[in-house]
Amino acid sequence: MTDLNDLLSQIPMDQLARQLGVDEQTAEQAARQALPALLGGMQANAQDPAGAVSLSRAVGEHDSSLIDGGVDLEQVDTVDGDKIVSNVFGDNREQVVNKLSGTGDGGGAGAIIGKLLPMLAPLVMAFLAKQAQGSGTGQASAAGGTDGLGDLLGGLLGGGGGGQAGAGGVGDLLGGLLGGGKR
Repeated sequence: MTDLNDLLSQIPMDQLARQLGVDEQTAEQAARQALPALLGGMQANAQDPAGAVSLSRAVGEHDSSLIDGGVDLEQVDTVDGDKIVSNVFGDNREQVVNKLSGTGDGGGAGAIIGKLLPMLAPLVMAFLAKQAQGSGTGQASAAGGTDGLGDLLGGLLGGGGGGQAGAGGVGDLLGGLLGGGKR
């Protein structure tokens, strides 16, 4: 089973740091906060049947080639990423950014997280597409069998497919903010 560290290891932290205008350690720390939040939000949305179908359809529309052979952040469509983040967090987006950054105002660390989420979201979708293809939960799940996607998300987060339990610390930190996305 693949986990979050597999996805993190594919992200070129030097390139990410340059794009964020921070050092590599800050970029990696921000990515370690943002990725579980994205996955946790997707998992929470997938708990709702309509959310699961929507997420499954979106994963099916993304190509895993973005992460094949090494990630080039120049190839990431941040406009698409912005739409994904909005679909994942819905009206809670700003609150999620503020919680993740430990600030209440969205400045400083919040600006980094706010810029980072749309950069990482397409990578997460490509990663999920690749995992779904490998496990057979891809297009078939769009037709209604969506349990595999929830299990995949839970596995990436280090837990099972049930509830927000797999989100662990992120689920505890973000609490009710997860699951506010598209249904």
